[in-house]
Amino acid sequence: MARRRGFTLIELLIVVVIIGILAAIAIPKFGATRDKANQAGMKSDLRNLLSAQETYFSDSSSYTADTSRLGGWRPSTGVTISASAAGATTLSFELTKAGGLTCTVFYGFAATTPASDGVPFCN
Repeated sequence: MARRRGFTLIELLIVVVIIGILAAIAIPKFGATRDKANQAGMKSDLRNLLSAQETYFSDSSSYTADTSRLGGWRPSTGVTISASAAGATTLSFELTKAGGLTCTVFYGFAATTPASDGVPFCN
């Protein structure tokens, strides 16, 4: 009688369980990495917005809440401007991404976040 070669059912189940354990460890880490990337992208959008605002300020001696006047500045895909205010010496912008991530930047207003003037802050 010829001997059959292959894996037993127990060996296959052990391999599946090990893969499941590794996946359970890796998936939350991937989610955290994705959140950090989204946060970095929104902070980059706010820094670019501040640069465009400074260019606008040098031409008009005030900031603007109308981002269409900023020479083509646009937020990243999926990011919306949820609040904005601007004046002669102050500005405040809040960006929101689907999923609830919100980032803020301000100049000249009383600090409502742990951030300082001109430093993007996400919560």
